[in-house]
Amino acid sequence: MTRLFVALRPPAPIRDALLMTIGGVEGARWQDDGQLHLTLRFVGEIDPPQAEDLAAELGRIEAPRFELKIAGVGHFEKKDRLHALWAAVVPSPPLDVLQQKVERACQRIGLEPEHRKFTPHLTLARLGGRSGAVGEWLAANGALSAGPWPIDEFRLYESQLTPAGPLYEPIISYRLRP
Repeated sequence: MTRLFVALRPPAPIRDALLMTIGGVEGARWQDDGQLHLTLRFVGEIDPPQAEDLAAELGRIEAPRFELKIAGVGHFEKKDRLHALWAAVVPSPPLDVLQQKVERACQRIGLEPEHRKFTPHLTLARLGGRSGAVGEWLAANGALSAGPWPIDEFRLYESQLTPAGPLYEPIISYRLRP
């Protein structure tokens, strides 16, 4: 089985701006440079033949290039517990269209539809029950701004879970049209 996801990778200057926000919340598991991405679709574990079908189906996607920008930070909660801190992406109709095309490609190869609403973001930290308060971090980074940067490709990634955290390896890059 292969654990996959489809994502956008920001360029080094954007990642550097995001890495400047790292720290200040006790017990948070901060992302490193290699983990910074904007997920278009988490696929999960699939068998190699289905992974090949997905790679081919993603290759059929046609979408124009566009730009993205970071503006602000936020958090996700599950059952009244914070579980992630993230950098917000300015709303972008071309991003929404690309994400919908990726979702349809996943469904065409037999994957279940994603039921969570697409919230464009880049995860900066994962939080657990022992994580400290986040209010000061949210206030200090609320004006975070980075970009714009050009989006001219999206990628299929393999995610390998290790004791030190997940490792993300790009498998295939798909170019967007000019």
